[in-house]
Amino acid sequence: MPASPPVAAIGPLPASADEPRFPAVTPGFRIGLYGGSFNPAHEAHRQVSLLALRRLGLDQVWWLASPGNPLKDNSALPSLRERLALAGAVSRHPALLPTGIEVRLGTRYTRDTVAALVRRYPQVRFVWVMGADNLAGFHRWQRWRDIAGLVPIAVVDRPGATFPAMAARAAHALARWRIPERDASTLADRRPPAWVFLHGLKSPLSSTLIRATTHPGPAPRAALHGKAPLTVEK
Repeated sequence: MPASPPVAAIGPLPASADEPRFPAVTPGFRIGLYGGSFNPAHEAHRQVSLLALRRLGLDQVWWLASPGNPLKDNSALPSLRERLALAGAVSRHPALLPTGIEVRLGTRYTRDTVAALVRRYPQVRFVWVMGADNLAGFHRWQRWRDIAGLVPIAVVDRPGATFPAMAARAAHALARWRIPERDASTLADRRPPAWVFLHGLKSPLSSTLIRATTHPGPAPRAALHGKAPLTVEK
């Protein structure tokens, strides 16, 4: 697909009533891209995003709700509409924007989604945001090295994931491009590859855990809306 020409202002593209809209942004924005199935979205997603907003100096974090994770069984996956509705209730912040734009982009793999967004928004500085548990398996993602070459990456620590993540194949391959945590606020301005490992979030919550403890009923409101134990270390 050819690159989109630079524009003076960036806003939502036309969409039908059933298609997710692209969030409106301003040229020069720093935007975190936080991908996942969000099945379901929960308070730890929110806390990871708020940590990234603060530590990386971001203007927005887009929750990229996937139509279906290529590495997982999607047979029981709720509809994108359902997951986005819950994500909107959980996010509770004007800079945290759940979106299903992969449907409009026609992408399924992270590399293709990121490449499409970089082409479409050349005046925006994107950062890929992921948990340390995802870094541990990052080398299994399709064209993962391309992702690292397209945008800087912020890895947020998760309980029990620190050592597996830092011992992982991807962490070793990208080691020379890791920046000190004290320089995290400069990450969005750096030319990729560049990445940082952020400490601070110590929530045990995960979508997998919530599904396992609530199936077949709905996720507990305490876990979804922040009543479950969760701490963010300063």
